[in-house]
Amino acid sequence: MPGGAVMTGDGIGANAPRSKLAGILICSFAAFGGILFGYDTGTISGIQGMSDWLRTFGHQQPDGSYGITSSQQSLVVSILSAGTFFGALFGAPVGDILGRRMGIIFSCLVFSIGVAMQTASTGIPLFVVGRVFAGLGVGLVSTLVPMYQSECAPKWIRGAVVALYQFAITIGILLAAIFNNATKDRPNHSSYRIPVAIQFIWAFILVVGMFFLPESPRWLVKRHRDADAARAMSRLVSSSPDAPEVQLELDEVRVALKHEEELGESSYLDCFRSSDNKIRFRTLTGIFLQAFQQLTGINFIFYYGTTYFKQAGIQNPFLIQIATNVVNVGMTIPGIYGVERAGRRSLLLIGAAGMCLCEFLVAIIGVTISTDNQSGQRALIALVCIYVAFFASTWGPIAWVLTGEIFPLNVRAKAMSLATASNWLWNFGIGYATPYLVNSGAGNANLGSRVFFIWGSCCFACFAFAFFCVPETKGLSLEQIDLLYLNSTPLTSVAYRNKLIAENSRVADALGDRKDHDVASVEKA
Repeated sequence: MPGGAVMTGDGIGANAPRSKLAGILICSFAAFGGILFGYDTGTISGIQGMSDWLRTFGHQQPDGSYGITSSQQSLVVSILSAGTFFGALFGAPVGDILGRRMGIIFSCLVFSIGVAMQTASTGIPLFVVGRVFAGLGVGLVSTLVPMYQSECAPKWIRGAVVALYQFAITIGILLAAIFNNATKDRPNHSSYRIPVAIQFIWAFILVVGMFFLPESPRWLVKRHRDADAARAMSRLVSSSPDAPEVQLELDEVRVALKHEEELGESSYLDCFRSSDNKIRFRTLTGIFLQAFQQLTGINFIFYYGTTYFKQAGIQNPFLIQIATNVVNVGMTIPGIYGVERAGRRSLLLIGAAGMCLCEFLVAIIGVTISTDNQSGQRALIALVCIYVAFFASTWGPIAWVLTGEIFPLNVRAKAMSLATASNWLWNFGIGYATPYLVNSGAGNANLGSRVFFIWGSCCFACFAFAFFCVPETKGLSLEQIDLLYLNSTPLTSVAYRNKLIAENSRVADALGDRKDHDVASVEKA
């Protein structure tokens, strides 16, 4: 493990060096993978309420309308998350064998197979299989994209860059809601096939773009491809492969990797071994962080929002769903800004407290007003939007930021895949159980708005988890985060992080003085 503070050439301080613009743009484009995730999530919420889709995949009810049972609804919605669970686990070997960049391209191909099946289907079986394949692709992307971004982005803006992945997810959900609203009244299969088939476009854009991006320099160093790593790093910092800042950063990665290789080849079991740099604690932190992100109940809104608003007596549920998605997109921007200003830990605490309050209020209002109470309905919508705003600016992006940066290099792919798989496992469980919890009828709990009591209680647990288990990592390199875990606890992490930043500044000043001296010597000569 490297000792002491390090200077990585990332432009320590608040101001961004212009030479790093290329690296920022490269890492930002990779965030486009989030659109695959978000769009698929948003699409299923709308198409299961479309008349033609219900006639095609459902059955006629006694009143002459068409619908699907709670079990069918659970299967169609949650089966994607079953696929993504295994896709996330496969993300580790795919990322280690093919590389981060080629792994993302492979993920898009798997995703496209699933989209083709869903587009062509006229029955539940093929549609479900298509969602499994699409889920495998999304699961791979959800592991590989944050990993690629974390390993390539300059540390002074790494949190904001990785947060763009969540921003892309929100844009995908919003685009899905818009396309669903535009096609919902079509009298034929195009009503649902158009929104589904549009996913080919997102996959194509990501594949083409990734062909032109460099591979992760950290992965190349791990594969002992030093010349390729230097070329990749030079593209990220807009410098020549033999420039001092390129070699300095690669040396830092080599030192960390050498220490980790001395410990031997890592396995999934190593993610849970006790060690001096707290690998087990870090792995469990990532797993529970992603689990709690789902337990906030946010995907209840995005998976079942249209159905819930309809059952709550709210008119134009499709438009309300678009409104919540607009809030989701817009409020992710303050999260991207705040993650490098307020920090990861502080925003998680603020977000958990805000969501907890809003969800308890939604539950109380939902069970005390009638569906004819227009003032109550407007208050319900407003509180749901505020709740979405708290999520979008805190737990939405920051969960991905932290799981992309808290793991050491030798287990990063495996630990990230476990954390991401946790996200999808809980996503599957919540997606499958929600119809039984919310819907009325035999065999269902008929909770309705009371389900928000559950989500509110989970948000209270989120606050406690963030307070006791999540350290502050703002402004540190991936290698310095190892030092943070080695020498501090979450409760003392802010003070130790400030110490590392101060040491960084001294090293940066010394390096700057040395450069000035070299320039002066050359001019004198």
